[in-house]
Amino acid sequence: MEHLNTLQQLGFALPTPAYLFGLIFFGIAGYALFRHGRKAGLPKVKWIGVAMMLYPYVVTDTVGLYAVGGLLAVAAWVMRKP
Repeated sequence: MEHLNTLQQLGFALPTPAYLFGLIFFGIAGYALFRHGRKAGLPKVKWIGVAMMLYPYVVTDTVGLYAVGGLLAVAAWVMRKP
């Protein structure tokens, strides 16, 4: 427990379960979009999938994670037809 307090004093914090769930969910969804876009010949959907897999490395806030993920999912839905 002492190590956890030391890390928190240094500014490190463990992610919340909601953040971890979003990280896994949007990573899997991004991979699925990437595969679908590649097989269907939809480059925009493919690149949205790549963005969905990589953006959690930049966004550290849980609300931001879900907001950006939702926007990317809507963008993929709009771009699903050629």
